[in-house]
Amino acid sequence: MSSRASLQRRVTWVPGAEGSLWDVDNLPYGVFAHGSAGPTVGARIGDHVVDLAAVFEGDDLAQLFDNDTLNPLMAAGPVTWARARTRIVDALTDESRRVDVEPHLRRLAEVTLRLPIEVADYVDFYASLDHATNVGRIFRPDAETLRASWRRLPVGYHGRSGTVVVSGTEVRRPRGQRQAASTGEPEFGPSERLDVEAELGYVVGVPSRIGEPVQASRFGDHVFGVVGLNDWSARDIQAWESVPLGPFLGKSFATSISSWVTPLSALEDARVDLPLQEPQPLPYLQVGARAGYDIDVEVEVNGQVVSRPPYRTMYWGPAQMLAHLTVNGASLRTGDLYGSGTISGPEREQRGSFLELSWGGTEPWSTQGAERTFLEDGDEVVLRLTAPGAFGRIGLGEVRGAIRAARS
Repeated sequence: MSSRASLQRRVTWVPGAEGSLWDVDNLPYGVFAHGSAGPTVGARIGDHVVDLAAVFEGDDLAQLFDNDTLNPLMAAGPVTWARARTRIVDALTDESRRVDVEPHLRRLAEVTLRLPIEVADYVDFYASLDHATNVGRIFRPDAETLRASWRRLPVGYHGRSGTVVVSGTEVRRPRGQRQAASTGEPEFGPSERLDVEAELGYVVGVPSRIGEPVQASRFGDHVFGVVGLNDWSARDIQAWESVPLGPFLGKSFATSISSWVTPLSALEDARVDLPLQEPQPLPYLQVGARAGYDIDVEVEVNGQVVSRPPYRTMYWGPAQMLAHLTVNGASLRTGDLYGSGTISGPEREQRGSFLELSWGGTEPWSTQGAERTFLEDGDEVVLRLTAPGAFGRIGLGEVRGAIRAARS
């Protein structure tokens, strides 16, 4: 049900949903709890979530929905994903089914949203040319801005799956080693350069066997959908530890994702060509047309939008990242999550991290009249993502997190 033609005559009976960011051309999946009932899988429609296990009780789909995680549904594969989506659209647009389905709608204000997936492995990439160029200019102003390998392969690092948290979870300021500016010697304490990275995350459904690389052309056979992602970063801890092996404790304390997983089928109208890649990638990284996505991101701090990064400018696409992730024979598991890396555009107001927005802490930006370079305790960051859909724009949810003081 991903094409415009297949959905153009489907009008939902759910009050307030038609024409919203959450119409039947979207239908992201999440996990929610309501009242005393345990968590279960639902799909968002307007300002409601529909209890899918209840709607499809007695159907073979019910066993995929009657769970506290999306993993069983994601593992079922593309044929089942398409069938489930068709059945959900039917249930929410067929007026004759309203009397049976409507009792299983829950208002979002009345439910608790949970982490939607059981995360297996977490990998984060570095796929934005503008972001990588900015970082190079900040830290290596008199040298080449990009490392020799950057245009040859999607650079990434392996993160910490156990600290992936759902939107709304508070983020505790991390403590660790950092280099004292006055002496150059290491000291221990709370990070003083706490940052965000506005990203898009890809969620793997169908696993692969160890030793068998996944071709870029098989992206849609394995990846279930996308989430908004904030790769929180302690820049001072990261700077001290990163040479020679890269990010570690400066990244692993928290990664926030949205409550909703948007299926790839809902993003068919958002597909665009990748930017020109020069030099031409090696054969295993070559992709065809429309291998990128046109997704808009807003970065909000304390109620004020401070940046609008455009995902359509990303240099490396998700199918290329998946191919590179597995080219050495590494296997995929259901629930694997890989992030795009910071989304940044060519303009200052399109930078997806405060490292860039403040140019390494030298150019303060403002929120609600207060100047910032990096985050202070009490600040709340919200990422919001939207994309073209079959009927108009669709919402990809939000990623929200408030900063709390480091533990004493």
